[in-house]
Amino acid sequence: MLFGRKKRRICKLLLVEDEPLVAFDTEHCLRDAEYEIVATVDRVTDAMAVIDSGVELDLVLLDISLADGSGVDVAHAAHAKGIAVLFVTGQCPQGAREVANGCLAKPYAQRDLLASISAIEAVLDGKAPKRMPSGFSLFAKAA
Repeated sequence: MLFGRKKRRICKLLLVEDEPLVAFDTEHCLRDAEYEIVATVDRVTDAMAVIDSGVELDLVLLDISLADGSGVDVAHAAHAKGIAVLFVTGQCPQGAREVANGCLAKPYAQRDLLASISAIEAVLDGKAPKRMPSGFSLFAKAA
């Protein structure tokens, strides 16, 4: 198909967010953009269970401060399995570059979230990102 959509590298996402309204809005935005949300969880233990289950994941969208621990632990688990990680948080954690592909500062606009995912996807495909959204830091390929 000449004008068809290009096949995405990032399709299946795990959303780890403990603020219900942020999680709901993010899910809605991503589904509208035709991403598949494999799961939305609000705890480290639940995120680890999804990652360890072997379900196919392309990207983990990850808050840092969670009720039962740090999202950094989830990032380490995802990174170890070759899953890309995008931190979405108020302040990017120390050592983020070693386990994540990027960090998007909260609060963020939905278009900036989508552009951040696209930028990570471009880097994973060996290309330069078309647009760098406000509040986004792109790290070297981590996954």
